[in-house]
Amino acid sequence: MKHSNPMNRRHFLGAGASLAGGLSLPHSLLANEAASPLIQGKAEHVISIWLGGGMAQTDTFDPKRKGDPKAKKAGSYYDSIDTAVPGVQVCEHLARMAPLMDRVTAVRTVNHNVIDEHAAATNRMHTGRPITGSITYPSIGSLISHERGPAAEGAPPYVVIGYPNVTRGPGFLGAQSGYLYLTDTSRGPAGLSRPKGITAGRQTRREQFLAALLAAKDPTTDRQMQSYDAAIEQSLKLSGPKFNKVFELDKEPADLRTSYGGEFGQRCLLSRRLVERGVRFVEVSHNLNFLNGTGWDTHNEGILNQHELIRELDGAVATLITDLESKKLLDKTLIVITTEFGRPPEFDGGGGRGHQGTAFSCVLAGGGLNHQGAWGQTDELTKKVVENPVSVPDFFATICAATGVDYRKSLYDGDRPIPITDRGEPIGALFG
Repeated sequence: MKHSNPMNRRHFLGAGASLAGGLSLPHSLLANEAASPLIQGKAEHVISIWLGGGMAQTDTFDPKRKGDPKAKKAGSYYDSIDTAVPGVQVCEHLARMAPLMDRVTAVRTVNHNVIDEHAAATNRMHTGRPITGSITYPSIGSLISHERGPAAEGAPPYVVIGYPNVTRGPGFLGAQSGYLYLTDTSRGPAGLSRPKGITAGRQTRREQFLAALLAAKDPTTDRQMQSYDAAIEQSLKLSGPKFNKVFELDKEPADLRTSYGGEFGQRCLLSRRLVERGVRFVEVSHNLNFLNGTGWDTHNEGILNQHELIRELDGAVATLITDLESKKLLDKTLIVITTEFGRPPEFDGGGGRGHQGTAFSCVLAGGGLNHQGAWGQTDELTKKVVENPVSVPDFFATICAATGVDYRKSLYDGDRPIPITDRGEPIGALFG
């Protein structure tokens, strides 16, 4: 079954039936949407792995002919290997994921038009939209946690294992749809661990005093203050020892911790523990401090140690898949791997690669999807989409659908309706 994407509804604005605010849609499109059943998957959690810098699709999940930087011959930097899915190959350094690709779909035809600036592309791949001066859009993590809430009492809905950043934030949804973050897997989120001098009784008195202050507030306090108060209330609930036990990674078997690997692998292990505890959405940053010097931004000589990043990603994600599967959590947990853009098959003057947004790969695993190994087709050098293009809104709609979120609804910035995924449509072939 092929995913057809001929009706990108953003292209139809301005023609057809009039809508509030001066926008319009053709009657035929509205009828089509009404007739098309809403796709709703059964995943309960998302573990989103962020590869900051721009993963080269041709060197990972969409390998092509072998290139040669010295001869300026465009192509993949590494050899490719077969996978568990006939006809689907990956880079040789993804050797542990290769036999698991029947639980994975590399979406090879994601595309957008932002390539010149990392921050803008990072924002696009977190919010699904261009930056505007009038609206701060919520991240996909905030969208999912806003719609679904935590999966268990006493758990935060959204945790970021990485540095805080506005692109991961709640935008107009408000602070209560924001995230907790940490950079050290051995301890809880910053600000949640109670200082040693604060006893349980003293903490209770502080909470009572805060409650009295809140009760004395002017009831006409604006929405922003109400949102802030809700965030404080949630933080207080999570500051006790019960939730913070989730960060005790040393309770895990030594061989499992070793299989996950180093710093990044331990973040992935923690993400599994957070999911077990009831966190709805976890983002894990890979190569947080650019341990190889450049991260995934492989210009010039940055490509020389790219294989170290790929191997680290491979080992951690392969272990995460099998670990979740052993605990019967894989079908309930959607693993997502994203990056801000791809990289062209040509080599730059230093032997590395530039930026490319016309076609690049993002990855889905688990989540109860009907996995295909790969989805979409690029040309012989991964520069252009040949079949089944997937816009960023489409990719976001797929995540929403997998987690039972209505990807067609609108959220509201005040009284202004905002389509939740900028009118994306899920990859239908991955469902049912």
